[in-house]
Amino acid sequence: MKTNDQTGLNQRRTFLKQFATSAAVLSTGMLSAPFSLAAEGMSAQDISDADEWFKQVKGKHRIVFDVTKPNSILPFAWPRVFLLTNQKTGSSESECGVVVILRHDAIPYAFGHQLWEKYKFGESFKINNDATKAPATQNPFWEPKAGTFKVPGVGEVQIGINELQSSGVMFCACDVAITVHTAVIAEATKQDAAAIKQEWLANLLPGVQVVPSGIWAVGRAQEHGCTYCFAG
Repeated sequence: MKTNDQTGLNQRRTFLKQFATSAAVLSTGMLSAPFSLAAEGMSAQDISDADEWFKQVKGKHRIVFDVTKPNSILPFAWPRVFLLTNQKTGSSESECGVVVILRHDAIPYAFGHQLWEKYKFGESFKINNDATKAPATQNPFWEPKAGTFKVPGVGEVQIGINELQSSGVMFCACDVAITVHTAVIAEATKQDAAAIKQEWLANLLPGVQVVPSGIWAVGRAQEHGCTYCFAG
């Protein structure tokens, strides 16, 4: 029994260390409080809004991109590739339904520049500015300048979140991830978790829907006919 207990303790320590690193905090405090806060934060109204949001998925050709961590440009390039290649086979954007789920360590992409600078998302989530190679201080996929993203053999690609939204791509963000990350930061910095979460939600990008959890969204997307694609 002692060996099993020690193994379990070591596994828990490893998890806490990894989570603290991803959240850019030095403390590995108890996670029971963040998860209970997440449960309290999932009101019936929030869930109802998310279900209504998923009813907007349209078109004959439907896909969901599951983004769990930063993965270069791929979480945003693949939705554009899906749309462009459908056009090559005669299907317009209006015939395609695309959902992108931002969860776990990909959650920073759901927020505006102010939070990136204040909470050092680039440094803590290992997201670099392509031009300077330094940690990003702004969301690289929100309203990028023309010509920012180019693909060899293809040229300039419009893969900003705002540009993809203009093509009908739907983005959602995991409430559990938001709640856990803000609660860990609050514990490490002796601040109020609810206040930090409110600040984050106030800086959510326009058009991004908060969903109860990323896993919940994966299930709902498939219930609405979306083919699953892991995007990072």
